[in-house]
Amino acid sequence: MLTRQRKKLILDRLARDGQVQATPLSQELGVSEDTIRRDLRELASSGHLQRVHGGALPASSALADLPTRAQIAPAEKQALARAGAAMVLPGQLVFLDGGTTALQLAHHLDPALQATFVTHSPSVALALAHKPRLQIIMLGGTLYRHSMVNVGAAVVEAANAFRADLYFMGVTGVHTTMGLTTGDYEEAAVKRALHKNAAETVVMASHEKLGAASAFLVTPLQDIATLLVHGTPQAIDPIAIAQLGVQVVHVD
Repeated sequence: MLTRQRKKLILDRLARDGQVQATPLSQELGVSEDTIRRDLRELASSGHLQRVHGGALPASSALADLPTRAQIAPAEKQALARAGAAMVLPGQLVFLDGGTTALQLAHHLDPALQATFVTHSPSVALALAHKPRLQIIMLGGTLYRHSMVNVGAAVVEAANAFRADLYFMGVTGVHTTMGLTTGDYEEAAVKRALHKNAAETVVMASHEKLGAASAFLVTPLQDIATLLVHGTPQAIDPIAIAQLGVQVVHVD
C-alpha cells in the first residue's frame, strides 16, 4: 500500500472510530509500527490529527484563529451561549474565557443583570461593556493575537486574587481520557489558573471539539462541574462522562 493510501485510510478510520492505534493498524496493513508512526507524525505536522501514546485522535478545527473559528457552527455556539448565560445569577463573580462561544455568551446576557465579570480577552470585555449593569475587570498581560486573549505570568498572578463563582472555560478538545486541551502552552496555563480559582467550571463545547485533542492539557475532564453540548453528539459517551461526575447538559 502506498503512503498516500495509508494516510487516507488512517484519516478515514479517525473519522469513523474517533481514534487509531498504531500496533493493530500495522498488523492489519502488514507494515512496521515505525511506518505507521511516521505516517502519524507527518499527518500531525500538517494538522490532520493529534498524536497520543500508542496512536492518534482527531485534531480539533477549533485550533484555527478567531475569525476562522467564528465561521464554525455559529448557530450551535449561540444556543450553547444562551444556556451558559442563563446559568449566571445576580451578584456572582464570573470568569469568562476568550473565544467565539464566550463572545456569544457576553452578547446573550440579560441587560438587567448585575454581576462582576473577569476576563483576559479584550474582545469579550468590549462585548460585556454593552451590558450597563455589569462590573468588568480585565486581566492584562501579553496579547496572544491568534485567540485575542492576554497570556503570561501577569495574568496567572492576577487570577489568584479572585474567587469566582463560575468559570466558563474555552477549550479546543474534549475527550474522556485525554481531558480538556488547547493548542497553546501559555493559554493553557491561564486557563488552569482561572479554573483553580473558581468554585465551578463550565465548558460550552461545540461539536468540532468533542472527541478531539490538542497538544496542551488544561485539566482532566472530571475536574469540571458541567459540560454543555448541542443536541446528542456522537463523538462523546455521555454515560462515561457522567461516571466521571460531570453533569452533561444537552442544549437544543
